[in-house]
Amino acid sequence: MSGKVNRLFIQSILLYVFASLTVLAKPVSSADVVKVEFRSSTDKINAGSIARFAVLISINKGWHVNSYMPVSDELITTKIDLVTKEGIILINTQYPKGKSVKFSFTNKPLDVYEGNVIIFFSVRFSEHFKLGTDTLGAVLTVQACDDRVCLAPSEIYLKIPIQVVGKEEKVTEINQEIFSSYTEKDFVVTQKENPIEDMFNRKGSLLAFLAIFALGLALNLTPCVYPMLSVTVSLFGSQSDQALIRIFIKSVIYVLGIATMYSILGVTAALSGGLFGGWLQSPWVLAGIAFLLFLLALSSFGLYHIQLPFWLTSRIDISKGSGFIALYLSGLVVGIFAAPCAGPPVIALLTFVATTRNVTLGFWIFFIFALGLGLPYLILGTFSGLLKKIPKSGSWLVWIEHIFGVILIGAGLFYLLLAISPKDVIYVVPITLVAGGVFLGFIDSAGNEQALLRKIKWVFGIVVVLIGILQASSLKSEGIRWEKYSDSAYEEAVENGMPVLIDFYADWCIPCIELDQNTWTDPEVINATKDMLRLKVDLTVFDSRESEAIRKKFNISGVPTIVFIRPDGTEAIDSRIVGYVSPKEFIGYLKQAMSQN
Repeated sequence: MSGKVNRLFIQSILLYVFASLTVLAKPVSSADVVKVEFRSSTDKINAGSIARFAVLISINKGWHVNSYMPVSDELITTKIDLVTKEGIILINTQYPKGKSVKFSFTNKPLDVYEGNVIIFFSVRFSEHFKLGTDTLGAVLTVQACDDRVCLAPSEIYLKIPIQVVGKEEKVTEINQEIFSSYTEKDFVVTQKENPIEDMFNRKGSLLAFLAIFALGLALNLTPCVYPMLSVTVSLFGSQSDQALIRIFIKSVIYVLGIATMYSILGVTAALSGGLFGGWLQSPWVLAGIAFLLFLLALSSFGLYHIQLPFWLTSRIDISKGSGFIALYLSGLVVGIFAAPCAGPPVIALLTFVATTRNVTLGFWIFFIFALGLGLPYLILGTFSGLLKKIPKSGSWLVWIEHIFGVILIGAGLFYLLLAISPKDVIYVVPITLVAGGVFLGFIDSAGNEQALLRKIKWVFGIVVVLIGILQASSLKSEGIRWEKYSDSAYEEAVENGMPVLIDFYADWCIPCIELDQNTWTDPEVINATKDMLRLKVDLTVFDSRESEAIRKKFNISGVPTIVFIRPDGTEAIDSRIVGYVSPKEFIGYLKQAMSQN
């Protein structure tokens, strides 16, 4: 009898241990369900040649990762990035085409990878690459999901030993069973992400520099560069009696000042190797950009005129040939006006320069970019007669300036909301269109004395307002008003016998986005939860100390997870939701949770 009891006891212990190991083995990050290997196409690499590599990805059964070309920009893309090393350039990457699969948490199929997939990429080694053994590194970004839960995205670091030999030394092909599997029709070939680097690789330095010059020139089409015209007019408007060559030299000095300001950016990026990314994302910096755009907008409405500082203009006597240094400093100051408009072009330039860490190249790239930006001002400054022909009045011009002003207000509002309330940025476009259309078409008095212009304004206003209304109608209605999770708010609700709803989410989580768009905006769901404390827990940085602490507290292994806390302070375990649920399903879980004792 005792032997039988002992056997039962031992079996119980083994069962408990097995169950514990099963729980412990539950995947937490994407790296837990994605295995990766790195392969080369040759045993050695010739300096000055192009070498091919393969990344072999094995995804556990029942899981998937987003493809390189997911159906939405909000999804985490599977991609490979080469670790920067002097003397190597990523030529291209070949991603397999994804598989279209419909999941329970989304209304439309997703483009995903399942099972085993291979990513190929090609690297050019410099002729002067140091010969001998070395290591090539890459980072695979990936996020794994099953049919209900998304794991935290992972960056998987890969290293492969390489041996670089002279140009003439013979190399042997290896791993051909892998590389022979490549078929062009089944893969998407992509160039390196930075378009500036693409230009230098594909077109050569001369054509790339010409393209950068054109990029700077095109920047003059943006509205917030317009105030630079009035500043230039004020500097050069009174010199028509000067010799053309003399005026040209002064204009060159002025434009060189503009070019220097941007060249400093290029040199700084090359020296630091950084893009000021975190700094540019600072709410204070975003608010500062918004403030500058609002100031430019007020200038467009004629409330004041942008002029150079008095300490600068007082030292410029351009008609007498003095003030060359002050004129150069004027160019430096004027260049700042264009900064908020620079946006993607300058970011792409900074990215390339920071990667190369080449100070000379960084200087010349931004110098030439700024010369393109400054070309119209060189012409305006040189041919002073043209300045007198620029329309300084006229109802149509005033109205056009007001259009620029509305655009600048919208841009300023965009940056301001990015700083203080990013979730509300989606409302900027419809608000700007509707308010701007009403103002420009019906309230603004500029041009009303001209019958034709008045009719044009009406048509313009109606069209813009209608576009704004269409934009607004496409936005979802406001959903549940969540509070950010805090221990104090949670504990206070428990002490007061108040039921609590907790939504654990992450910005990279697809089902979380579906919940926000579909379930949490449903009127029945909003009404059913109105008497609960509704808390949201942000687990975007899944492995941070704060996230880890709260995950352990509530035993959270993935997102989205929805937890119900009853009035007695206990969790309705059987009603816990992991993954996406429809509004109807959520109501069922909620009723079940609140009916349990």
